[in-house]
Amino acid sequence: MNTEVDLCGIKMKNPVTVASGTFGYGREFADYIDLNKLGGIVTKGTAIKPWTGNPAPRICEVPGGMLNSIGLQNPGIEYFIQNDLPWLRKFDTKIIVNAIGHTVEEYVEVCKVLNTLDIDGVEINLSCPNVKEGCLAFGTSYEGVKAVTSEVRKVLTDKPLIVKLTPNVTDITAPAKGAEDGGADGVSGINTLLGMKIDIDKRRPVLANNTGGYSGPGIRSVGVRMVYQMSKAINIPILGMGGIINGDDAIEYMLAGATAVSIGSGNFVDPETSIKTIEGIENYMRKHNIEDIKSIIGTVEMN
Repeated sequence: MNTEVDLCGIKMKNPVTVASGTFGYGREFADYIDLNKLGGIVTKGTAIKPWTGNPAPRICEVPGGMLNSIGLQNPGIEYFIQNDLPWLRKFDTKIIVNAIGHTVEEYVEVCKVLNTLDIDGVEINLSCPNVKEGCLAFGTSYEGVKAVTSEVRKVLTDKPLIVKLTPNVTDITAPAKGAEDGGADGVSGINTLLGMKIDIDKRRPVLANNTGGYSGPGIRSVGVRMVYQMSKAINIPILGMGGIINGDDAIEYMLAGATAVSIGSGNFVDPETSIKTIEGIENYMRKHNIEDIKSIIGTVEMN
């Protein structure tokens, strides 16, 4: 069986990565799984300077998943270069750095640095619903996504560029087309859906930031639908995510049109979710006599 895929020039041994913000920079999971078995690691969102993130409480469980309002806390690009990248490079897996910024200029600055590093790709986050200034505003329209993507593309000349899209839009194909027209090599989605949980005794939101990103199995059907819609609207690869916790979920995304998938909240429930997902994909291939995983991408037959 051949499980290799090519995600916009990033050749991965299998189609399973771990989603930004759910795996740190890999250290937290290295005692639980063999990172060498992953197709890739998408790092925590990284900015040109450190971000402190949102006040606590910033996470809570809800039916079908969880809400988070971390606010993209991160130590900044210089810390990443000095401490995390050398450690990550010890493993036989692809490294995709998630880049964030409050302004177009900040996206450009951090991507200019990333272009010089020994990494395999860059994912720019235009979709986080927790940061009040920046990310959500950029990612909700064709024009906004195209503008940021095209400016980043000017400086990110040597690395594949993936644009992470928000599902908090009326038509997901519009920002997807904006990414493609702006010069992106691929898109990823979906990120979290905007949600809220209220403490009925206190009559106040549970999260200090009031709202947060809803993730987990509860959003999977939305993610699959949006990946399918994007696959029909654009001609660049899709990194599918949203509620994947096993091999069957991953296959569903790939049938809908995703070239590869990312495991997010599932990592919190079971640190071995990504490895079990890889094994589940292989079991599906054996069951259906599939020799090459690429042969199933986008092959769903609609009613």
